[in-house]
Amino acid sequence: MTERRLQPLLHDLVGVVHAPTSALGDAAGQIRPAGVQGVFHADARVLSRAELRVDDREPEALTRGPVGPHAARFVGLTRWLGDPGADPTVRVDRVRRLEPGGLTEELHVVSTAAAPVRATVSVDLGCDLAPIEMVKSGDTTEPLPAKTTGAGQVTWAADGITVIVTGEEAAADADGDRAHSPRLSWPVELPPRGSVTLRWRLAVDDPRAVVVAPAAAPTWARPEVTADDRRLVRFLDRSLDDLHTLRLAEAGHPGDVFLGAGVPWFLTLFGRDSLWAARMLLPLGTELAAGTLRVLARRQGRRVDPATGEAPGKILHELRRGEFALPQHGLRLPPAYYGTVDATPLWVALLHDAWRWGLPAEQVEPLLPHLEAALGWLGEHADADGDGLVEYVDTSGRGLSNQGWKDSGDSIRFRDGRLAQAPIVLAEVQGYAYEAAVAGAALLDAFGRPGGDRWREHAARLAERFRAAFWVDGPYGPQPALALDRDKRPVDSLTSNIGHLLGTGLLTDDESAQVARLLATEALAGGFGLRTMSTDDAGYSPLSYHCGSIWTHDTAIVLAGLARGGHREAALGLADGLLAAADAFDHRLPELYAGDDRALIGRPVPYPAACKPQAWSAAASVLLLQAGVGLYPDVPGGVIRLDPLAGPKLGALTARGLQVAGSPVDVTVDATGAARVTGLPTALTLTPTVPAPAVPSPRRAPEAGVDHGVGGGIDR
Repeated sequence: MTERRLQPLLHDLVGVVHAPTSALGDAAGQIRPAGVQGVFHADARVLSRAELRVDDREPEALTRGPVGPHAARFVGLTRWLGDPGADPTVRVDRVRRLEPGGLTEELHVVSTAAAPVRATVSVDLGCDLAPIEMVKSGDTTEPLPAKTTGAGQVTWAADGITVIVTGEEAAADADGDRAHSPRLSWPVELPPRGSVTLRWRLAVDDPRAVVVAPAAAPTWARPEVTADDRRLVRFLDRSLDDLHTLRLAEAGHPGDVFLGAGVPWFLTLFGRDSLWAARMLLPLGTELAAGTLRVLARRQGRRVDPATGEAPGKILHELRRGEFALPQHGLRLPPAYYGTVDATPLWVALLHDAWRWGLPAEQVEPLLPHLEAALGWLGEHADADGDGLVEYVDTSGRGLSNQGWKDSGDSIRFRDGRLAQAPIVLAEVQGYAYEAAVAGAALLDAFGRPGGDRWREHAARLAERFRAAFWVDGPYGPQPALALDRDKRPVDSLTSNIGHLLGTGLLTDDESAQVARLLATEALAGGFGLRTMSTDDAGYSPLSYHCGSIWTHDTAIVLAGLARGGHREAALGLADGLLAAADAFDHRLPELYAGDDRALIGRPVPYPAACKPQAWSAAASVLLLQAGVGLYPDVPGGVIRLDPLAGPKLGALTARGLQVAGSPVDVTVDATGAARVTGLPTALTLTPTVPAPAVPSPRRAPEAGVDHGVGGGIDR
């Protein structure tokens, strides 16, 4: 019987990140030559082993915790050293710090013993330079031989990558049997109640990497938040630290910052993920959105190429240094891969939303030709059969069979569990396409470019076609289908996808209200967030990647749509689920977790291969904050709406230092739900209702300093 190769588990590993470098080890701080443990740099594992020993014994793990955004401390005991008795008197604190292209560890050996302590501290190393896809496949790799290249220094080199480890005042042994497991060692002599700090560092030279660390400082504000529900503050603080670690730029363009999707599998440019994360962070400023838009615009499709999925105007799916191959899944993705059906309309939506939040006209205008190209893809290439709906199919036979955000091969299922056959027409993608057409029309009109009427008419036709094709009878009344299959049959399972339709404009008010009722059912919302598939469907499994698990970003997007549409109870239920899950995961919500009922064990069950940190999971905290304070600006329209979710159930909430048109804005919501905003640009008028889409000149120069209140008058 052939042994099955399994993807390594991640859920109990401790990650430290400073993109494009990351380190994954166990709870004791050890990096062992197994699974996905290691130090990674831009899609290559540059260190596969770093095991600490004292007198050839491993310290006993005691605890660990983060030390700022790029470091972690691991505390261990060496009870065989020091004074006899029950109390340990010698401990080893291991502080791991990441930097772009490198790592430094400090080993603090501290004695409170009454007698001197003598020991030998060592770190056993290994390097295999395995590509990330090989690690993900569960393949085993052999370590490369090392060379001693200086005092306390060992080096590996292959495939254009050079890795150097240096131990300060250490002896390095890479001779003979030690060539594949070199050792750094330090003799230690401590006086009574003495201590010593030992250091070693890793440096990587990788000129072929396609992503690099940005040149600039963080490109968004860090608001000061106080809340009755402290879970939100803890979740936000940890998430903002994680987002700081995930900042990336393209080699050759270090000034345009975007967020890498997640550690370890996706620490690179991903169109959909990077776009959603930037969109969620708009309340903290528009710089990240602008950088993300420009990076993806530079790689916008120019030709039709079935091998890569490229088409004119299409936005990239992912970028790698080389081919990303998972042979056991029949997957061979080229370095620049365009197999996504939703990144292009999401690019348009981000440009529009950033403009509404105050992205200056001089940054919008250079992107307008790319907007027109993206709309051109929507009209000319996204609808291969001409039926008015956006669809996808992998014609290469080597790409992703599903090309929406639920991109696993088994994610599109009928209620009875059968798999749908491509071409596939996804429900939420029709919402994205409608929103992109309307948003694109608004931008074209505002900047004096032709085509606005064409895209509004396109959106109207799409809505009519959607209404006729997608609504089916379900166990809780009418519902939008998950998708249409190749025969245009509705894929009638009940899934979280329908929540992404909220706020796109595709649904009527009555349809939105029905979708909100469906999303609040126990079958979808009975876990710690929103299940990707309802428990009533035959394909449901709580540990399925896309058919029953809970995704942090998915829940947050739907929660925000519910809140913005006034469906407060459904939104509050999802908010409580996310906040409870965040507490259970030490305030770092992973990519996804199991969809089990809350009552099962009282805490969410981990999904064992989930990435963390993950950009759109961390960014979900900002989207939750925005829904809490209810801040919805339209800078070019000259209006802003304040409609907070905070209040009697979520509690009081204050956010100081949000950004609107480059001005710091403070919002305070008291326990009754009464809200006040200060610092708004004077060009903005507070309105209690959603304004009709406006098409003003975007060139108005806002001024800061006005105080507005809801329920308490307007103060100037």
